[in-house]
Amino acid sequence: MKIQELHSETRKDVARIAATVIWEDCDRPAREIYFETDARFASDLVCNPHSFLLAAILPAMRHGEARIAIDEEICPELRNGLMTVMGWLRQWYGPPRNPVRIESRVQARPPANSVQRAGSFLSGGIDSLATLRSNRLDFPLAHPLAIKDCFIVHGFDIGGYEGPENEIEHFELAAAALAAVAQDAEITLIPVHTNIKHLDDDVDFWEYEFHGAALAAIAHAFSRRLNVVSIAGADNIPNLSPNGTHPLLDPNYSSANLRMRHDGVRFSRLDKVKLVSEWAPALQNVRVCTSNVSGKLNCGECEKCVRTMLALVAIGKLDQTNAFPFKDLSRASLNHIVLKDVTAPYYRELIAPLTDIGRLDLVEAIEAKVEHFDRYLAWKEERDWKGNIKRFDRRYLGGNVTRVREKVRRNKQVNHQHDERTG
Repeated sequence: MKIQELHSETRKDVARIAATVIWEDCDRPAREIYFETDARFASDLVCNPHSFLLAAILPAMRHGEARIAIDEEICPELRNGLMTVMGWLRQWYGPPRNPVRIESRVQARPPANSVQRAGSFLSGGIDSLATLRSNRLDFPLAHPLAIKDCFIVHGFDIGGYEGPENEIEHFELAAAALAAVAQDAEITLIPVHTNIKHLDDDVDFWEYEFHGAALAAIAHAFSRRLNVVSIAGADNIPNLSPNGTHPLLDPNYSSANLRMRHDGVRFSRLDKVKLVSEWAPALQNVRVCTSNVSGKLNCGECEKCVRTMLALVAIGKLDQTNAFPFKDLSRASLNHIVLKDVTAPYYRELIAPLTDIGRLDLVEAIEAKVEHFDRYLAWKEERDWKGNIKRFDRRYLGGNVTRVREKVRRNKQVNHQHDERTG
């Protein structure tokens, strides 16, 4: 992969930096990728090669590019950090991922930057709101780690897919809602538009590998304005698992003049919901939903909405917010929910507080979901009796039992199809 033709421009009310990405080892089209913001922030937006390297390197790794060549100076701290990130991703997810060789000039001296200013990202979700709220409670405004700026991004969970519908109206709805939060928190809300997710918009790749690097790419584009930027993580320490944002990854996106932080590991999901619920502007404007239903901050039906509303019910706050279309939940609200490795802990921690307030209907629904998930996990990890047979078969019988069983299953399926055809 080559990254070339880096340039910046300001036209009318938009400031923009861009570069061309050319794939070398896979059949994907060349693409201009960009970062844009309002012209009022033009002096803060820098055509930083770090931004484009961060945007491209993990898609390059996923698609088997041997190298990423950029004829610019790259900070050796960031270069080494990216090699560490790629090592972790290969360790977590295995082949065919291989580290991508970085070909660039070495930055011997970083650009002068005497600013001491902290920032973060603000999607309106529980994680980002909790990061901002805990920062306000922990750091006086004069402290260098007190967050002064938050980025709201069009091109990630809103407008992050290729096609004619870029969801700009929903972005404006979200930005208007978060303006009240920004005013109360005394931060500057900086809108950013980017298409870097179009390098690979696969949902699982985004969630489990890419989105921390993508957030860091935006931070480096504003390294003239900020020297430390926090990324809000999803998991607390007992439930850490491989993810696109992770305390083992995010700090490695730092350079000599911009520090990236991973934030939030000391809080459980319920802790974060409590933090947000005690902050009135946030409670009224929380946006956890990625369904992006027209005219609504939250659809009230997707897994993220149901999970958050359950937590608000557990702490007696759902009926106090207008951010969701419902003021209460029933057992039927959970019928379509399927638990995953990353979401199961969020539901488990709700059982005790919901029991305490007598919502046994919701407790029973959650416990049924958890029990079903645990059975699936035992099967997946081969911890049930079937797993014991599989391990014995592999170790002592060369897998013959499994092969015979699979052959019998296929024969039954063929015979059943034959019977149906012959009637």
